Amino acid sequence: MELTQEQVENFNSNGYLVFPSLFNPDEVALLNGEVADLYSRNRPENVREKSGEVRTNFAAHLYNEIYAKLARHPRLVKPVVQILKEQVYMHQFKINGKAAFSGDVWQWHQDFATWKNDDGMPSARAMNIAIFLDEVNEFNGPLMFIPGSHEKGVLDASHDTDTTSYPLWVCDEDTVGKLVDRGGIVAPKGIAGTAVLFHGCMVHSSSNNLSPWARKTVYLSLCAISNHITKYKRPEFKAQRDFSPIECLADDCLLDNQVEVSLPWKEGFDKEPA
Repeated sequence: MELTQEQVENFNSNGYLVFPSLFNPDEVALLNGEVADLYSRNRPENVREKSGEVRTNFAAHLYNEIYAKLARHPRLVKPVVQILKEQVYMHQFKINGKAAFSGDVWQWHQDFATWKNDDGMPSARAMNIAIFLDEVNEFNGPLMFIPGSHEKGVLDASHDTDTTSYPLWVCDEDTVGKLVDRGGIVAPKGIAGTAVLFHGCMVHSSSNNLSPWARKTVYLSLCAISNHITKYKRPEFKAQRDFSPIECLADDCLLDNQVEVSLPWKEGFDKEPA
């Protein structure tokens, strides 16, 4: 998958791109079929909300075959390599759940604030690409972006450890208000299989899910290999320490049962943060 010049220009200007139906229904069904088992496991990689629902499953690509293939998928990796003009490694891999009726909020933040402050990532040469595992609509807590906010670079942030069950380096309300006055707010929506690429400095959030429709999203956080992290404050399932460039599989890898991938954490994660 190669981005057009127009897509590259739109990304540089707005900080995000949407790819409708990037994965077909058979591929999405295969990915969805693994989630219940992943969420049911008593593993440290499952971070739960106060309700007990899984908020985030980390690093499934290191112990689940299907997600190990997704982590090497050319439709996800190659656009990031094209924009960064450098090979990338997997900084973080996660499946975020936003449960029907109870999915919690994600405050306004830049992901790079966490990557910089907690992981010692030198610069914002990293970004996310997300895949919708469920339909995302205006009711089930879609991601909200402030277009162009990535152009402001790294913003001042405070470490919020109280608002939700997951600590974030968050932007203050005054900053968010000024950014919205300038760029507005958009909420990319679409059917399951839609993908969204967004800059590490994009200011974004999502509200509670009060609808009867769950919203699960896979996120690959890909970083230029020359820009790898320098601090190991967080456990490895939240901030990977293998800086090897990702080697892409074939485009049909998800549906090809003959493709073999390594699963180094299949028997469990037993590492502690340094």
